[in-house]
Amino acid sequence: MKKTTLRSEVVDMLTLEDLCRFCHADEAWVIELVEHGVLDPIGGTSSNWRFVGTSIRRAKKARRLNRDLGVNTAGVALVLDLLDERDAVLRRLAQYEAL
Repeated sequence: MKKTTLRSEVVDMLTLEDLCRFCHADEAWVIELVEHGVLDPIGGTSSNWRFVGTSIRRAKKARRLNRDLGVNTAGVALVLDLLDERDAVLRRLAQYEAL
């Protein structure tokens, strides 16, 4: 019997191609997210882009908004910005309540 081992790898950076596979999306859609400011890749051109943790999470949320609710790219940008603002307000509120 073959011995199996558990591999736990944390992915902290994805290429454009990897991000597309991860989100089940095409490159044109991800490029559109970058153009709308939803994602902020590292690198000068799309062939050099690398996406780090925050962009990976935002891309996954963006994909769910687009796929499940039919939100277009501009709407996705607005929703994600509002969610970020809400999270910031909740963090500040928690700090005040802790005092």
